[in-house]
Amino acid sequence: MRIRLYPENPNERTVRQVVELLRGGGVIVCPTDTVYALGCALDQPKAIERLRALRSGKDAAEMAIVCAEIGQAADYAKVDNFAFKLLKRNLPGPFTFILPASSRITDKAMVGRRTVGVRIPDNPIAQAIVRELGMPLVTVSVRTDDVGDEVEYITDPELIHERYPEVDAVVDGGMGGLCASTVVDCTADGEAVVVRQGQRELEY
Repeated sequence: MRIRLYPENPNERTVRQVVELLRGGGVIVCPTDTVYALGCALDQPKAIERLRALRSGKDAAEMAIVCAEIGQAADYAKVDNFAFKLLKRNLPGPFTFILPASSRITDKAMVGRRTVGVRIPDNPIAQAIVRELGMPLVTVSVRTDDVGDEVEYITDPELIHERYPEVDAVVDGGMGGLCASTVVDCTADGEAVVVRQGQRELEY
């Protein structure tokens, strides 16, 4: 199923429809401020397993949680003063901050890790879904390494729907981007290391 939402003003009833799918253990594809992402609710272990299977058992280290705001991120990750200032300066935006995970992250989502990637996309659709859900989404970007020159299969929601028939819904928020998020490791005290340069430069 393809569900249309408009970034300028996401329809509340439609957002609730998406959230009901997530609460029932569904896996969706939704827009972010970078590329489209596969996602599920953090409290749905079977959905997390489906998510990993859809990405061919993708390493859990490449999965992230999408939060609506820094306060919510601080519930699921340990955000010290240094990290808080970085997050406040750069988010919402196309960044993934690697932080020590809090005890609220489930073992199924962690898969042996002690860190978690945190995203707050500058995308009203993603933010509306997470706010209505009341918890983060576990996400991983749609595959970008097997499309060659056919970039529409990672940017066009209609073709993404064709590519991922196993998902419960593709949230169509218009054409997506091609450039991934900038990944910043904040696990060392008072230090930020850019481990992948993406769409935007980090502001210190």
